[in-house]
Amino acid sequence: TKHPFTIAKGPNNPVGSVWIDLSIESYGIHGTPDPGKIGTTFSHGCIRMTNWDAEDLAGMVKPGTKVDFKDETAQDGQAQ
Repeated sequence: TKHPFTIAKGPNNPVGSVWIDLSIESYGIHGTPDPGKIGTTFSHGCIRMTNWDAEDLAGMVKPGTKVDFKDETAQDGQAQ
């Protein structure tokens, strides 16, 4: 989005129970209230995880943790 907005607190909001902010404004790693949508194109550029996985990840990182995105192609169900 080009304009700031507020997301209501709680596990059923669009970003689930956790938001991990990335260095690009409005991009993050977050949970979802609908885990059935994991693995589908639904987010707007963010990394969407189940609430429980996002909560686990949030407990392992701290501000300043480096995040690297790698261009990997899956073949036969396995990352190369």
